Parts: sequence; C-alpha cells; structure tokens
Amino acid sequence: MRGGLIALLASLIASIGTPAMPQVSAEILRFDDLEGWAEDDHEAALDVFLNTCPDMTDGEWLRLCALAQQRPAARTFFELFFRPVMFGGEGDALFTGYFEPELDGSRVRTGRFRYPVYRLPPEVTGLWRTRQEIEESGVLEGRGLEIAWVDDSVELFFLQVQGSGRIRLRDGSVIRVGYGGRNGHEYRSVGQELVRRGIYQPHQVSAQVIRNWVRRNPVEGRALLYHNPSYVFFRVIRTRSPEDGPLGAMNRSITTMRSIAVDPDFTPLGAPVWIEKDGEDPLRRLMIAQDTGSAIQGPQRADIFYGTGDAAGREAGRIRDPGRMIVLLPIELANLAVPEA
Repeated sequence: MRGGLIALLASLIASIGTPAMPQVSAEILRFDDLEGWAEDDHEAALDVFLNTCPDMTDGEWLRLCALAQQRPAARTFFELFFRPVMFGGEGDALFTGYFEPELDGSRVRTGRFRYPVYRLPPEVTGLWRTRQEIEESGVLEGRGLEIAWVDDSVELFFLQVQGSGRIRLRDGSVIRVGYGGRNGHEYRSVGQELVRRGIYQPHQVSAQVIRNWVRRNPVEGRALLYHNPSYVFFRVIRTRSPEDGPLGAMNRSITTMRSIAVDPDFTPLGAPVWIEKDGEDPLRRLMIAQDTGSAIQGPQRADIFYGTGDAAGREAGRIRDPGRMIVLLPIELANLAVPEA
C-alpha cells in the first residue's frame, strides 16, 4: 500500500508549480451536493470500510477506524467525521468495470488443458522478455512453474488483464490465483489497437467484442494479443472462504459493487469514495478504494468491481461511463487539502 494520506496531500501541495506533477484542483462539497446520498445503503459501505481501515497508516484514519468498529449509525458516522472532497473535477470522470474471471482448468497438462498459468520465475526482475517471446520460446516450460493448465488461451489473456481469478478443476475444487508479478513491460490496450486499425469505433469495443474478434481471426488474433507485451505471473491465494472476493491492493478481499480500483496518487487506499456514474445504468453509491490497476490513472478515474464469473464479466465489460467521484476525507485532512475552505 502506498503511503498515508498526509504524505499524499503533502506531495500534492508541494507539487503546485512543479512541472514534474500536474496541479490538481480540490473542492469541498456538502453531503447535500451528493446526488442520491440519502438513498444509499450506508451500513453496507461501512462494513466494507471496516474490512480494510485497520491497515491504513495515517493516525486520522486509524482514529476514525476505531470509532467505526464501535458500529455507530453508518450515515451519521460518515456525515459527522468526513467531508466530501472532489479532486480534479474540471472534467468528467471515467468509470470502467472489472471482475474476477473463472476458468476451467487442471493441475496437469492434458489434450484439452494445455495453456499454462505460471508462477513468477526467480530471474524475472525489471524488464524481461515480451509476451510473444515468453509464449513462443518455451523458456518457462518444464521448470515446475505451472500453477495449473487451462483450456482457453484467450481467457488466459484476460485473466492476466484482470490480474486475479479462479480456476475450477474437474473435481469441483477451485484454485484462486492473484497477481504475482510481471515481465516489466507496460500494458498496451488491444481494444485501442483495434480502433487504431479502423476495425471498430471506440464505442463498439468491449472485452467480449475483443474475444469474439480474436476467435474469428485466430492468426491475426494471436498477433493482436502480442500487441500487449506485458505478461502477468500469478500466485496461489488462500482466503478464509471460497465466497470471499479476490484480494485487492490492500491484501484484503474486495466486495462486489462496493470496492473500486483507483489511482493511489490521488485517492488514498481505504478511503470511502462517492460514485456518481452516468451512462445506460446510472449508479449512485458509496464505495471503498481498495484496489489499483495499471490503467487506472488520474483523480477522476475508477474501476468498479462487478464480482466473479461470466455474468459479472459481461456486465463489467460494457462499462465505460462518465460522471464524477468524490473522496470522503477525515475533516482535518479535508481542510489540509482545501485550506481556504
């Protein structure tokens, strides 16, 4: 987890006028300004906040976490001890969705299950081989690095994009895998590449559209996936219950439709965030920043966790909506962020 909020705010304040970092506006709002605030399930949000607030490092957050553990009335708790602060609110936010994939797999290679899910090799530090080089060279074969084998190379690609998932074995048991490292190459969007080639318009691209195109065009499709040189390795994750969500960036299970991935340079991990997502299915909800992602950058950027499995994947894959996001900060820290308020 990145440093505490005080360090975050100090870096933002210190960066004003410094070319190396962009200036970020900050505005304190009222709870009455939050559309749909009164109608939300604040108790559900408080439960998710309590899952990770003990792991926050700043004293103000820990003090409020101790109060939350006494189970006060949730809405009153948030309204008494927090202030809504909007960072970088000049333009629309961008909301996308993510999910935990579930793939069919085997602990051993078979005729059907022939695509390996690899652990991080010990020699991988910094910039290493590209996705294409890893898959075509056989450099990882026969070294005992396989966690499992799956039956679909396209779904394995998207497992790497998501960074975690479940592998359901033939006996009904499940191996849960999480991010274990990567080859040092930056992620490049294959969806954007399809748009650049003129195959689709931006509004037409989704994860399912990409899957379908790759399967209809196996040779070109494989080359398209190689456009993304980043390759993700995994580790086996053990949670208290199979029903728990995957582990987020705070090493705690995240919660369907209450956890979001954010840019921790602007939104502290563990903080409550009010979401006003527009689009086809508007959403007004208090969520908790508990995860990060390489594509999640900027103060008005969030990835909403939609759950596990194919249905969650279809729902998450079609989300690319505007709106705004407002961080709930402890009062003292909100005043530091907006000293003139």
